Amino acid sequence: MQQSHSDGPNIVSSSNDYHVLPATEKQIYFAQQIAKRANINLPADALTDRQQISRWIETHKSTVPTTRFSNYPSSKQVGFAERIARIKRRDIPRECFQDRGIMSKWIDSNV
Repeated sequence: MQQSHSDGPNIVSSSNDYHVLPATEKQIYFAQQIAKRANINLPADALTDRQQISRWIETHKSTVPTTRFSNYPSSKQVGFAERIARIKRRDIPRECFQDRGIMSKWIDSNV
C-alpha cells in the first residue's frame, strides 16, 4: 500500500511573502496622523508591510504644516533631560525648552 505524499510536513507554500513584516501599530498611527494633518489620503496598500509604510511616512512627513511649537522638544526628550539634570544636580538652560536641537546638544553634552 502506497502512501500519498501530498499531505504532510513537506507541503510547499504557494506564497513567498514570509519575509514581509506587518506594519506596527505605531507606524499606522503615525501615518494616520500625517494623513489627517496634511489632509491627504492614506492608501490601504501602504499599510500592508513595514517597508511600504516607512516609505510612505518618509515621503509625506514633510507635508505636515509647521506650527510655532514644531521645533519644541518632545515630552520624552524633556523628561530624559530632567532625569539627567536631577542625577547631575544641574539646571537645564531655559533656551533648551524652546528648541529641540539645543535640548539635544545639552543632553549629548551631559550624558
